[in-house]
Amino acid sequence: MSKGFCFVAQNNNTTDYVKQACILAVSIHKTNKNQLISLITNDNIPQKYKVLFDKIIPIEKDDAKTEQIKFQNRCKIFDLTPYNQTIVMDVDMLVTRNIKQWWSYLNNYDLFFTSNVLTYRNELITSSWHRQVFVKNDLPNLYNGFWFFKKNKKAKEYFTLLKIITQHWEIFFDKYLPNKKQNFYSVDVASAITCKILGIDKQVIDPKSFIKFVHMKPKLQNWSEIPSKWTNKVSFSVNNQGDLLVDNIIQDNIFHYVEDEFLNENIIRGIET
Repeated sequence: MSKGFCFVAQNNNTTDYVKQACILAVSIHKTNKNQLISLITNDNIPQKYKVLFDKIIPIEKDDAKTEQIKFQNRCKIFDLTPYNQTIVMDVDMLVTRNIKQWWSYLNNYDLFFTSNVLTYRNELITSSWHRQVFVKNDLPNLYNGFWFFKKNKKAKEYFTLLKIITQHWEIFFDKYLPNKKQNFYSVDVASAITCKILGIDKQVIDPKSFIKFVHMKPKLQNWSEIPSKWTNKVSFSVNNQGDLLVDNIIQDNIFHYVEDEFLNENIIRGIET
């Protein structure tokens, strides 16, 4: 039974998502030996990073070609992943700990989404500031930053509907977001609507799960004064032992850094060392 990580990364004119995916892969190999990782992309991968991936998978029909934020191809992961069990992550993340034991937990699910996130101080985030669409429309509080699926019938049903919703998202968002509208496509919202329509919204999340990630959106950090960017407020570095520190606090989880500025040359050098 093959299992591995699979990411979608497509660059735009402001962000090198392929580079982010490569550094994410470095962090996985550094903290979790002998993991399989595949990358779905049509963009060039620097030669030195190609060895990180056991498969590099092209996108034959690019449905995000004209989009700035390229989410539209994520619904194809079921068809493109080479694994029977797949962990999917946003590429602007780092893995700072050994998570191999998570596979045993995830094996209990056909589909699993993270439903709780943390501040960099390891506090459970209770703010719903970014989640009003979910709260007011009674959608499952799932995050596509870190999720899992098996290549089976139940997951295929999810992906089949997700593809339809992705293609016609304005119609579905208008119907299933009656109490608070959203006028742009979001894979989190599309996934939540998909799970609600299929009646699996309670089966794909577990609020008591130990699987969480640090989410660095500034409004979620319980700060009294909220900066436009967290990278302008607190320090961040990688020490000589290879630990990621934010505000001198060692990060021991999956770290969703959100802001492109974080991944500077010093951080990359520290992760690659």
